[in-house]
Amino acid sequence: MSTHSNIVRTLGTEIMGGVHRPGDNLPLEADLLKRFGVSRTALREAIKTLSAKGLLVAKTRVGTKVADTASWNYFDPDVLSWRVEAGADDAFRESLAEVRRALEPTAASLAATRRSEADLVALRACVEAMRAQTASAIGFARADLDLHLAIGAASKNPMMRSMASVIETALLDSFTLSPPVRSPELHRETVESHALIVDRIEAGDAPGAAAAMLAVIDAGVTRIAKEAALRRGGDGEST
Repeated sequence: MSTHSNIVRTLGTEIMGGVHRPGDNLPLEADLLKRFGVSRTALREAIKTLSAKGLLVAKTRVGTKVADTASWNYFDPDVLSWRVEAGADDAFRESLAEVRRALEPTAASLAATRRSEADLVALRACVEAMRAQTASAIGFARADLDLHLAIGAASKNPMMRSMASVIETALLDSFTLSPPVRSPELHRETVESHALIVDRIEAGDAPGAAAAMLAVIDAGVTRIAKEAALRRGGDGEST
C-alpha cells in the first residue's frame, strides 16, 4: 500500500470508527507528520482526498475538521468499505438494504425487457459460478457480486452499474457474518433464489424479475439480522 493510501485509509477508518468525530479538529499537522513519517506534501494530498470524499473540511484559521455525517459520500467505495471495517451496526445495514430495495429490483425489471443474448449467457455463467463455489466464502461472494453487476449491465442503465459499491459493501458484510457456503442447504437455497431472478429476466417477466430480486435482498437482510443478534447475545450485549 502506498504512503498516500495508508494515510487516507487509516484516517478514513478512524473517522468512521468515531476516533475523530464530526466537528472535531484533526490532530495538528506536526503530530500527523510525526505519526505517519511522511512529507508535508504527502499529508496534504491525503487530506485533500478525504475532503473530496466529504469526510473533512479545511478552513483558514480554523484548521481541518471532520465534516458532518450529512456530507460523507457513502457512494464512494472507500467510504463504504471503511464503514464496514469500523463495524457495521443495524442502522447502517438497514440503510444499505433500503438503497438496494429501491434500486436493484428496478435493475432486474429493466434487464428483463432490455437484455441481450450475450447478457443471458453472462448471467447464467454467474449463477453457475455461484453453484460451483461450495467452500470459499470469498469466492462465493465474488460470484454473487458478479451476478448483481451483470444484472446492472443488462439493465442498460449506466447508473445502475455505478451502484456496485453499495452492493459490494452489503455482500461483504453479509458474507462476513453469515456465508451461504457454511451449509449445503443454505448454499443451494441462495443459488436457486438467484437463478430465479435470471429465469424471470430470460422470460422477459419484468414484475417477476423485480419480485425475485426483492426476495433475495430481503432473505439476506433477515439472515444477517438474526446472525448479528445472535452474536450480540453471545457477547453479552443487549439485543
